[in-house]
Amino acid sequence: VQLQASGGGLVQPGGSLRLSCTASGFNLDIQVINWFRQAPGKERELVSCISDSDGTKYYADSVKGRFTISRDNAKKTLYLQMNSMKPEDTALYYCAAVPRLGAEPCTYYSDGYYTDFGSRGQGTQVTVAG
Repeated sequence: VQLQASGGGLVQPGGSLRLSCTASGFNLDIQVINWFRQAPGKERELVSCISDSDGTKYYADSVKGRFTISRDNAKKTLYLQMNSMKPEDTALYYCAAVPRLGAEPCTYYSDGYYTDFGSRGQGTQVTVAG
């Protein structure tokens, strides 16, 4: 199982970036892939995800209205379009996958479940400054 995130970089406040997470080595039909971020000295935050059962998209309150998640199943790629970026968006962004449990929403999975059964990529650094 491999997850490769890309698209990060340095952007000025108000700017945009588009992150990509490409999966290989597993079946997306049985895995949930979510976007997380972690800034130095802060807890990991679930940024956005898509529930496969009904297509519902989740966004952290801090990014609602600015970020958009999408997915291309044929390319096994998850995207995160980030607009109107703020300095507080500065973090290491990464995607993580866990085995799907039935029709549970993408927000269902605990940190422990990710630790025990999850896979994550190395992430891509996003810095908003200017």
